[in-house]
Amino acid sequence: MPSFRLLVVLALTWLGGPALAQTPEKFTVGGWSQPISEITNLLAEPDHGLFKARGIALDYVPGNGGGAAIQALLSGQADVAFTDPASFYLALDKGADLVAIYNIYPQNVFNVVALKERGIRSAADLKGRRVGVYSLASGTRQHLLLLLASAGLKESDVTVEVTGLLNFAPLIQGQVDATAATDTGLLVGRAKGLGEVDVIAVRDHLNLPSDIFVVTRKDYEARKPLLKRFLAAYRDSAAWMIARPDEAARLAVTRAINGRDEAINREVIALRNRSSVSPTTEREGLGHFDLPVLQEGADTFRRLGLIARALDMGQAVKSDLLPGKEGTK
Repeated sequence: MPSFRLLVVLALTWLGGPALAQTPEKFTVGGWSQPISEITNLLAEPDHGLFKARGIALDYVPGNGGGAAIQALLSGQADVAFTDPASFYLALDKGADLVAIYNIYPQNVFNVVALKERGIRSAADLKGRRVGVYSLASGTRQHLLLLLASAGLKESDVTVEVTGLLNFAPLIQGQVDATAATDTGLLVGRAKGLGEVDVIAVRDHLNLPSDIFVVTRKDYEARKPLLKRFLAAYRDSAAWMIARPDEAARLAVTRAINGRDEAINREVIALRNRSSVSPTTEREGLGHFDLPVLQEGADTFRRLGLIARALDMGQAVKSDLLPGKEGTK
């Protein structure tokens, strides 16, 4: 007959999980944003406990743009940066030794929006105009530069205005002629009465991923077991939000600073769920990269003079820490 002690050990193993097998280890995400509804899969950790189940005590440091997220990583405030490829390229160009380890949103969700009466329907129409961005360190500015370059324009051909995340009020009030935003920003702007607009989608010029997880190469090499657990937990949380959008929308009411309207939460979450998948993730699982696209992005940035160095994405993007396809461990 098994001893009582052995029975307890077997019971803990069955209940198990990683959470009981180890003390949760603090892990901090350096974000590009405040705790907003589109990252409900992270904010709902106290409710679904998917990170705790992987032995991780999740923390989140808000930021103001992808560049700020990388600064939080490099300063030691965060273990991983929730950032965009443009900020990643710029940091690599300046000599930071970083590695991208997870493709959060494979679809480019950036665009430039103008009221119909402004007559801005193409990138070329932006010449001489005032264009709002979230911040100078944000993906909105970097993708605006990409869009301008596609029309042979430079940043100096427009007047860039920092408007913050609430960037549609300055557009409506005429303080800017157009504003660079994400799809969710446009959704909220329309819900607040933005009216008829023209939308120039950056993905029509280059469909770079919108956000990726980035770590220092030192941590990539030294902390692989912890990073694998974090990525598996994140993958689980993304899959949870895709499978249960209504539950996520309801939780965002209390977890997100902009989540007061559950109906808008549901639409924001639907957009983020769609941007989380691609033909590659459908085939290989959430988080997988399209390496040629990222290389094309880096080459385009260099060709346009946005960065000075040639970047080898084969060295800067690693997939060995990614979990298996959903439904597998």
